[in-house]
Formats: sequence, C-alpha cells, structure tokens
Amino acid sequence: MSDLKRVLLVDDEPDIQAIAKLSLEKVGGFTSLICSSGREAIDQISGFKPDIVLLDVMMPDLDGPNTLKQLQEKDLLNDTPVVFFTAKVLNSEIEELKELGAEDVISKPFDPMTLPTQLKDIWSRINE
Repeated sequence: MSDLKRVLLVDDEPDIQAIAKLSLEKVGGFTSLICSSGREAIDQISGFKPDIVLLDVMMPDLDGPNTLKQLQEKDLLNDTPVVFFTAKVLNSEIEELKELGAEDVISKPFDPMTLPTQLKDIWSRINE
C-alpha cells in the first residue's frame, strides 16, 4: 500500500479552504491542491494526480455528486478514492453518497486537528 500524500480538496467556501489547507499541510503533512468548483477540479485533477479527493457536496454551478459523475464518466479518477465533505450527515444521505461511488463521508463542521487522521483511516481501510 502506498502512503497517502496528495489530497485534492474541492470546496467553494474560502474559510473552509483555508482551514482545510492548513490542516492537511501543517497537521497532516500532505501536499494539497484546493479547487473552488467542480469544473476547476475536473480541469486540474490530471495534472495534480491526487491520492484522494475530498469533495464538497453543495456547491454552486456543479455540485459534488455531479462533479463525481463527470470525473467518473471522463475516466479522470483512475481508482482515486473520493470522500464527500458535507454538512448533510443523515444516514440515508450518507448511503446515497456512497452509492454514487464515494468511499466515505466526512461531516462539516470538521475538526482541523483530526481531519488528516480521518483521511488516513479511510485510506488504510480502502487499502487493506
């Protein structure tokens, strides 16, 4: 199993972007790329080659589920796991997101001190 090193975060909220980037890079030691929209993520993913994608569900223009669908249709994920990042945390909603192809769901608000550990735990479970 390779180590988790590169995280693509897709979120339209500047505050979340800033906190998550600090968390991923300073606490987790990851290399991260922040995209503000699904379209930007679709454009940037091939060049960045993330190990995992952290994808906000609710974004204007192209939401998380439709971004995931386009990434899948365009074959841009190359077995890269996707974790949704959302304030929607009802069990039924989590199940729906997993049915779309997400590995897991991390709820907002999130703890910046534990976000990297949550991602590492998901990564370990996927790669068992």
